Amino acid sequence: MSKKTARKSNYYQFERKMMRKMFSLILISIGMVLFLRELIRGRFGEAVVTFLASKFRLDYLDALYIYKTTFRENLDIIICIAIIIALIAVFRYSVHWVTGYFNEISAGCDALLDESRELITLSPEMSFLELKLNECKNVLEKRERDARQAEQRKNDLVVYLAHDIRTPLTSVIGYLDLMNEAPELSAEQRAKYLSITLDKSYRLEQLINEFFEITRFNLQSIPLNRENLHLSYMLQQMVEEFYPILSPAGKTAHVHVPEDLVLPGDPDKLARVFNNILKNAAAYSYPDTVIEIRAWQEGSQVRITFTNQGPVIPPENLRSIFEKFFRLDSARSTSTGGAGLGLAIAKEIVTAHQGAISAASSEEGTVFSISLPALEKEPSPTN
Repeated sequence: MSKKTARKSNYYQFERKMMRKMFSLILISIGMVLFLRELIRGRFGEAVVTFLASKFRLDYLDALYIYKTTFRENLDIIICIAIIIALIAVFRYSVHWVTGYFNEISAGCDALLDESRELITLSPEMSFLELKLNECKNVLEKRERDARQAEQRKNDLVVYLAHDIRTPLTSVIGYLDLMNEAPELSAEQRAKYLSITLDKSYRLEQLINEFFEITRFNLQSIPLNRENLHLSYMLQQMVEEFYPILSPAGKTAHVHVPEDLVLPGDPDKLARVFNNILKNAAAYSYPDTVIEIRAWQEGSQVRITFTNQGPVIPPENLRSIFEKFFRLDSARSTSTGGAGLGLAIAKEIVTAHQGAISAASSEEGTVFSISLPALEKEPSPTN
């Protein structure tokens, strides 16, 4: 159905009622004029003659003459006056009737700005407009909620950033003050404090880089340099890079990916996604456990999963795990992760690839699942 046809269908009930009312008013007016005409010609005339004869003590013929010269000979003028009066009455009633609809529409528009959650109600014949006004009200309420949430996220961003930057910054300043105020420190102690200060500085740099990255992703669309990448090779290389992080706690990572599985996408940004998820799995898994990384093609999608054995994530936390600055450890300690931006960045990148990312957690383990569009097969040549 075209927009023009849908619009005509929406207004049909209103137009039909308006035409029905107007037609009824016109018929009533015509009926009243005809009734007046017959009334003047019939018993009404006799009543007038009788009234004149009795009231003014006139002869019947004189009264009849007065009636004829006053009413019968001016019948056309009287009917015209009656028609004009009827038309004025019809017009006035029509204006009043239409104004009532305008008042309803005006009240409905005012209700759009109300904070009340009550639905806007109009006359039955205005149901199409009632539906549109309620749709507008829902859109405005959603935009208002989104604006409040955006403002809250901005406030949270400032609070979390200040908290996460202050902690390593305070440590850096503290150790530098200590070395400045205690020149008698041994070379060994000074080297130890310098090492800690350097680690905290790197931590501070990481936080600032993550903050600017998530801000950049929010303010503009993520540019993608797509190419076909061999997923098995990328994940194997990443696991080798994580060996120094995993081995001290006896953790290992196993990759189960077909060697011929090719994934179209931006290799640098997808590597960031896999890196962030693997870093999260390494931080929240039990010692001496295995992180399983699997990938396979399923129809037009490539499924990638990261499974680790660790504490069960509560359902309420799973719903927020991809939000910015969300951390599973409420104390926001530096030993288990970054600023809570890694998974949020991963979601932004996956979404830019027209993919989806989710998390599930149970006693069997925590699973991060990624779904990305597979490589489109080229049509085979026809003979």
